[in-house]
Amino acid sequence: MKLSKPAKRMILVICGSSLVFMGAGAVYYRSLTALFFALGVALAMGMNSAKVVMIERAVDRTAEIEEKKEGRNYVRFQYILRILLTGAILGISVAVATECLWGAIAGVFTFQIAAYSLRFMKLDEDSAPADPVSHQKEGDEH
Repeated sequence: MKLSKPAKRMILVICGSSLVFMGAGAVYYRSLTALFFALGVALAMGMNSAKVVMIERAVDRTAEIEEKKEGRNYVRFQYILRILLTGAILGISVAVATECLWGAIAGVFTFQIAAYSLRFMKLDEDSAPADPVSHQKEGDEH
């Protein structure tokens, strides 16, 4: 399955912000305990990346479904699966260590950070300006 440009950007932002959280955890804990925190963040990073792929697939699949009720049920099922996935990651983190849970909670927020960053990131950087004249310096009249 080929991912769209926004989905790729979201996964990139998830990975980048997860690394920032891991670094912050290492600075905060300053011991081997930071490894548990990093494990929690890594689990959440994998989960969030999987959620992006699941959402992408759900959107594609829903567009193909002709019956409105069937499409609505599919979207609801996918939503419940994503919630259960988040719960499973948090449950695993609780079983490992408290620091792992805090890392997973921090990592869960990377999905929201990625979603909000799409609003502020320019997705089409390859396009040339529509009016090259407006980008000239003042007094530069050729």
